[in-house]
Amino acid sequence: MIEAFKKLWPNRTAVDKISSMEELEKYVRIELNDELTHPRVRKTKAEKLQLAMERIEQSDLADDEKTDLAELYKKIAAH
Repeated sequence: MIEAFKKLWPNRTAVDKISSMEELEKYVRIELNDELTHPRVRKTKAEKLQLAMERIEQSDLADDEKTDLAELYKKIAAH
């Protein structure tokens, strides 16, 4: 799943450094909380989840990779 995530976000330096599921989950949590965006322009977790789902669906990943990543995002968004 880590390699699929790296394919989904190919030009992000922090993504290249992910080497464990814990790091992947942490990065997804940061993304869903929009922590890397200025507070005044942050999107809600629901908006970020929707954007991630669209990006996953429109990607060239294999269907099983899409399913696994979508489930990961949904699981983390629920907490």
